[in-house]
Amino acid sequence: MAVLRFKALEIAENRQPVEVAPISQKISEYYGKNVFGLEAMRTTMSSEYFKKLSAAIKHGTKVERNVADAVAAAMKTWAIAKGATHYTHWFQPLTGATAEKHDSFFDLNADGQAIENFKGSALVQQEPDASSFPNGGIRNTFEARGYTAWDPTSPAFIIEIGNSKTLCIPTIFVAYTGEALDYKAPLLKTLTALENAAVEVCQYFDRDVTKVTATLGIEQEYFLVDKALYTARPDLVLTGRTLFGHAPAKGQQLEDHYFGSIPTRVHAFMVDFEQEAHKLGIPLRTRHNEVAPNQFESAPTFEDANLAVDHNQLLMDLMDKVAERHHFKVLLHEKPYAGVNGSGKHNNWALSTDTGVNLLGPGKRPKENLQFLAFFATTLIAVYKNADLLRASIASASNDHRLGANEAPPAIISAFIGSQLNQVCEELENNSNINIDKGDNMYLKLGIDKIPEILLDNTDRNRTSPFAFTGNKFELRAVGSSANSANAMTVLNAIVADQLIEFKKEVDAAIEKGKKKEVAIIDVIRRYIIESKPIRFEGNGYSKEWEEEAARRGLNNVKTTPQALDFYVTKSAEELFSRLGIYTKVELHARHEILLEEYLKKIQIEARVLGDLAINHIIPTAVAYQNKLITNIRGLRELGLDEEYTASTLETIKDISKHIAIIQKNVDEMIEKRKVANKLEDTRERAIMYCDEVKAYFDVIRYSVDKLELMVDDEDWPLVKYRELLFTR
Repeated sequence: MAVLRFKALEIAENRQPVEVAPISQKISEYYGKNVFGLEAMRTTMSSEYFKKLSAAIKHGTKVERNVADAVAAAMKTWAIAKGATHYTHWFQPLTGATAEKHDSFFDLNADGQAIENFKGSALVQQEPDASSFPNGGIRNTFEARGYTAWDPTSPAFIIEIGNSKTLCIPTIFVAYTGEALDYKAPLLKTLTALENAAVEVCQYFDRDVTKVTATLGIEQEYFLVDKALYTARPDLVLTGRTLFGHAPAKGQQLEDHYFGSIPTRVHAFMVDFEQEAHKLGIPLRTRHNEVAPNQFESAPTFEDANLAVDHNQLLMDLMDKVAERHHFKVLLHEKPYAGVNGSGKHNNWALSTDTGVNLLGPGKRPKENLQFLAFFATTLIAVYKNADLLRASIASASNDHRLGANEAPPAIISAFIGSQLNQVCEELENNSNINIDKGDNMYLKLGIDKIPEILLDNTDRNRTSPFAFTGNKFELRAVGSSANSANAMTVLNAIVADQLIEFKKEVDAAIEKGKKKEVAIIDVIRRYIIESKPIRFEGNGYSKEWEEEAARRGLNNVKTTPQALDFYVTKSAEELFSRLGIYTKVELHARHEILLEEYLKKIQIEARVLGDLAINHIIPTAVAYQNKLITNIRGLRELGLDEEYTASTLETIKDISKHIAIIQKNVDEMIEKRKVANKLEDTRERAIMYCDEVKAYFDVIRYSVDKLELMVDDEDWPLVKYRELLFTR
């Protein structure tokens, strides 16, 4: 292993930047060239069918079969003209990755002649094996049938792999019995529910609003490591993170990497994957160094939430493919290295109307600000009432390393809104006398005249807050870097939609009792502001004081995934999702089962890899080095040197023996615990045992391994060290 380490270092040190051929066009000229978007549809379809498809997409209505046939014919013509030979239904099963099965356009007609064929039926529906993907017990192994169904709201695109091109058609994935087996289907349902609820509330302020779209911008953090160094770390290859590794003398403490000059090899990689992303219509705009060494970030502009999620899933896959060309490996694990910041996926979420208004953007007129406050307060109380459910939506084995680990953000769900909006909330809370004068500008006299104008970017940013208002949007910072954002967005959309429905019921009830509309709206806003006050926190979310304060406020601090996932199957969660038609009870419990199973399998893999490395690599290396020291002592004594000259070496030998004993003992005990856990029939009980009892050995074993790393001769140590992983570029 030590030979492999130094060979990998030699290879990495001699890497040269891969030359990226520049595209002799402005980005705007080749942006979306591999996407079957509106322009491609317009040029390949008759105006009649184009109008029907556009209307179906805009209004969310069913695409008729004759329209699907026309789309399929146009899509085939466009794709083949671009060199595509195959097509696939591209879907997002509950594995967390995307899935695809490629079929050729090639076919034989009745005369046995070769033709290219693609019918509307193939576009609309395919049949992958539903029992081979996670289903939480919905499907038996022998019940294989499942369906992928075309999502017209997310355009098809062409993926290039080498000289091969494949047409990818975004789809949902459902069981033969109709239950959703993916992330996209529930997301689409919540987007519809949210749109309908938001339009109803918008009618109080502007009757021209007929559509509200949830928009999303997903910032993606990631680490890069040279492929040779990655391959020389079995733990990175098998688990995505380093299970061992002593902190280097220099880590991120100087903060010199953040926003620094982008390393040349990394810059070439970024340019390459950005060009590929732009061809696919992914609107990347930002690139920069992140806080930790060899950590980076890319960020897109805002777009429709469904498309943003699809684009982020596609981006992660694209980055990995492009990294191969540059001899890098992209690390999307939330915490690949101990002692430095982990990676997240910041989800910037807002609501926009078809009249061009951002409902979470403060306006210049009181009426506009009243609308803003209605959606702002409703979102706050929705998050307050459903904080535990939101926590469940971001739970995973890998994200547990970030949440509550003294880095962004903590496991306690809280909302940061800034000093100015806090002042607005206090005025609303404390002013009980409401008089409203209605003129051209509808001036609100509820103490609003004492409040400064609400401006865009009216507040500082709080990177310790899981859910922060940042001027004209909310930023959910707690989503893990490897996660599918659809999971968290499904929950956020659902809880806000549900609360908007409740908001309208309360306002309408007050109006029916004789209250003026504006008075009724303000009364409900005030009550929401008061009730949601416990979740508002402006301070340091990392501090011990906040944990204590949060407990006093009744906010939960759930640091582990098995406990967090339980909030999916509470009675209130079942009722919420049932009311909105998002999940049936069966679907919800199936997802709970799937996520628990995924958690325990990941911990199980980590335990196996950790045990293998410790017993087969670390201990033999330590023993071999210990034998060198023993030989050294014998030699010194043969020369007549007394204990004064051998004492320190003898102490090192004893320390090595101590750590070897600790490692061996704890690995053996961990294996026994794992065996006990594996015999448990209940998935939740197994997950809890892996979390509380098996994983408990990880840090103990790691401590001794990392101590041995400091003792053993550098030339003998088998694993690539942190200083090499973090600073070799």
